Amino acid sequence: MVSTSQPRVSPGRLRQLGPINWVVWQVLSRAAGTADAHLFSTLGRTGGLFRGWLHYSGKLMPGGKLTRHESELVILRVAQLRACDYEMDHHIKLGKRAGVTPEILDRVRTGPSADGWSDKHRALLTVVDQLVTTRDIDDAAWEQLSTYYDDRRLIEIVLLTNQYEGLASTITALRIQRDQM
Repeated sequence: MVSTSQPRVSPGRLRQLGPINWVVWQVLSRAAGTADAHLFSTLGRTGGLFRGWLHYSGKLMPGGKLTRHESELVILRVAQLRACDYEMDHHIKLGKRAGVTPEILDRVRTGPSADGWSDKHRALLTVVDQLVTTRDIDDAAWEQLSTYYDDRRLIEIVLLTNQYEGLASTITALRIQRDQM
């Protein structure tokens, strides 16, 4: 079992973050509804790398071509598969704003086999499951998904899934603590 009792890297403050990342952390914490978004106060210690990561992340979500609802389904499923409570906490809240009801959230937790999914969303979640669990997507799942999404969105789905799977790994490995929400 992975220990989550202590963060491996303490969340930074002004001295460790520098003035730019400190301001970014403050703004993002407020937007997240917490006094200290530990993810940002930890990753902010990397200087410009943090800002580059934020730019890339923002281009995927909320700046991507997928609907916000679909993006949240992907992220919540990744968080479920990776048992990443930090991601789950934040994206339950964001998902609610994007139309993810408690019933849909229950289906996300069950996965693509749950009753009630449209064929499109079942195909989306099947691909997420395969990518997270096998690091690949079989031809049948890809073919099914490609009936609903153009090439740009297909690439975006793979990038978004991997972004949040990698983020879940980072959160787990650094033992980033859940926020007080």
